Amino acid sequence: MRIAINGYEAVLPRFGFDEKTKLPIRVGSSAYCFELLKNLNKIDRKNNYTVFLPTKPTSDLPKETQNWKYKIISKRKLWTITALIPHLLFGRREIDVFFNPGHYLPPFAPQKSVISILDVSYLYFPELFKKNDLVKLKNWTKYSLKKAKKILTISNSSRNDIIKEYGVDDKKVRVTYLAVDSNPNTKTLNMEDLKRKFGIDKDYILFVGTLQPRKNIAKLIEAFSKIRIDANNYSESTRIKSHSDGLGPKIRKNSDLQLVIVGKRGWKYEEILSAPEKFGVKNRVLFIHNASDEDLPSLYKNAVCFVLPSLYEGFGLPVLEAMKYGCPVLTSNVSSLPEAGGDAAVYFDPNSAEDIAQKVEKVISDQKLREEMVKKGYNQIKKFSWEKTARETLDALEEVVKNG
Repeated sequence: MRIAINGYEAVLPRFGFDEKTKLPIRVGSSAYCFELLKNLNKIDRKNNYTVFLPTKPTSDLPKETQNWKYKIISKRKLWTITALIPHLLFGRREIDVFFNPGHYLPPFAPQKSVISILDVSYLYFPELFKKNDLVKLKNWTKYSLKKAKKILTISNSSRNDIIKEYGVDDKKVRVTYLAVDSNPNTKTLNMEDLKRKFGIDKDYILFVGTLQPRKNIAKLIEAFSKIRIDANNYSESTRIKSHSDGLGPKIRKNSDLQLVIVGKRGWKYEEILSAPEKFGVKNRVLFIHNASDEDLPSLYKNAVCFVLPSLYEGFGLPVLEAMKYGCPVLTSNVSSLPEAGGDAAVYFDPNSAEDIAQKVEKVISDQKLREEMVKKGYNQIKKFSWEKTARETLDALEEVVKNG
């Protein structure tokens, strides 16, 4: 079988480059595309692959082999929609199936094509998107859904939304869950290291994600301003053994808690940056925009807990990342997040700052609950792997070639 893949997202430096590795910072669709390419190459030596790229492959992508080739097409505006057309139109006899791990199929894509729709949040929260992005998402996704023979998505919640909003045949939409890297980073910074590197000098609640409205970060900051911790509720040692350097010798009074927000600036982030001053916690909220992938394990391991208050997620990968590093997780009770968190997370109403604050207080004040959440988290992440995602993706591609 001859498989052509759009690898654009895997090399696109949408959020810049990692200062140390010089590789693109991959989050969301970029991480999804990269992991699929890496794991398809790992599991499949039978089929022949051509991966279309706008630049030469990054050093961490699979090397070329007899059955794995890259085709570089010079970068231009709307690359997926315009640049691929001649190669798909005139090379269609050399392609059995075309796969784009993103929303859009270019015109003249082969009849047997597969796309990935990670989520349809733009339909439910259009006000949170830039106007130009919204127009492209609505129009090209609708066209692509009609043309594609198979649609992959990353949760049952997203699958249900796609079927409901676009009237797609449910047999056409398949769920292939995301995962976290199974190789843990063994280098861990302690609290003193984090203080020197990032200025974290207190027990802290952690958020990781792009600064954009859908992440609901301003509501998290409002909730943080309402958290009230009585230091007398704690024993002399609240450390969780499996949560390395997690809580320090003692969680102190409320004024000593910090909220650490890790992530690049996305879009419409001004309200987020002004929220700490608005809610009177300016000196206790720390924004970290320069954390590398190597820093994240330490940030997760040393946090009191991780909170993801998103209004909508296609899956919610940071939930699994936090669990992987033994960090108790609290997240929204909406969209796909209960699928990602299972019974290992504590859930709240993302529209209620009071509910978020109460649930965080509950987790922070209950050592036994935190230990139970950590253990359940380790079991939850075992349900997901990128290799499994790649195998299920390959199954879908083979099914399209076989059945049309």
